[in-house]
Amino acid sequence: SGPVIPISLARENAVLHLREVMGATDVAKAAPGTIRNLYGTSIEANAIHGSDSEENAAIETAFFFSRAERIAAE
Repeated sequence: SGPVIPISLARENAVLHLREVMGATDVAKAAPGTIRNLYGTSIEANAIHGSDSEENAAIETAFFFSRAERIAAE
């Protein structure tokens, strides 16, 4: 519903770590201090999207970044 700022994280267990920082999808259940707790307004407008698996991360990253950009970041 607004501007998108895509990022791709590279670290061990990146998906798990980002999902912890993001918080629960339902902002009412998101832990204090998480992105969704701080900035989300509803389950639909929860301020951030993150991949739920490494496989989906690869698909979603390829949507926003060219192969050359992904290789350069490695």
